Amino acid sequence: MKKIFLICCLLTSVIALQAQDITEVVNKARAKIETVNDYEASGRMKTNVIFLKVPVANVKIYFKKPNRLKVKSEKGISFIPKGAVSINMNSILSGNDFTIIDAGEEKMGNIMVRVAKLLPNDDNSDVVLSTVYIDPVNSLIRKAKTTTKENGTFELEMTYGKYAGFGLPDKIIFSFNTKDYKLPKGMTFDFDDGTEQKKPATLPKNKKGRAEINFSSYSINKGIDEALFK
Repeated sequence: MKKIFLICCLLTSVIALQAQDITEVVNKARAKIETVNDYEASGRMKTNVIFLKVPVANVKIYFKKPNRLKVKSEKGISFIPKGAVSINMNSILSGNDFTIIDAGEEKMGNIMVRVAKLLPNDDNSDVVLSTVYIDPVNSLIRKAKTTTKENGTFELEMTYGKYAGFGLPDKIIFSFNTKDYKLPKGMTFDFDDGTEQKKPATLPKNKKGRAEINFSSYSINKGIDEALFK
């Protein structure tokens, strides 16, 4: 009888999760993220871009509402495209100026997530479409894909740990298409053959770029000086 009772409880929970409206799922994830007004994070960033030698670097990441974000590398440069969405996710879920479409469920590892497509209501928005994969049990965004008009498509995949209560990940994997990313004007870079050459301010076409950040600590809601973002 005890086993039957436990099975019934489990089935009831599953049915309740399935019945949960997708708007409610999105709003709960957003509510968790919005508890963070600002943060300063320390981490280690590994960048993998074809033909480029980018050393592993210690980074400081600064965030301040509504969408101020800066990644500062000890090596002096970060290969995260400027047009990319905030790795804090605030820029995706801030405000209510989008239409939410239920795109069903999907399994990520051993976690069943709800998939929501966010369509901006503003025709002038640079974002064309965002797809978020939300763990409805913990109200955490596990993955997000964003397509923009000017800067291509970006993908974020998040792993959570001790900062999950704030919706802040312990690890982020950030992917982008190099064909949609322009390097700073006049910049030089090292090829894998060890030579340094002047090249047009674009990366090789049709290649995949990837940055992985492992966070070691966060300082949350302590206040961030606006001068840091200049």
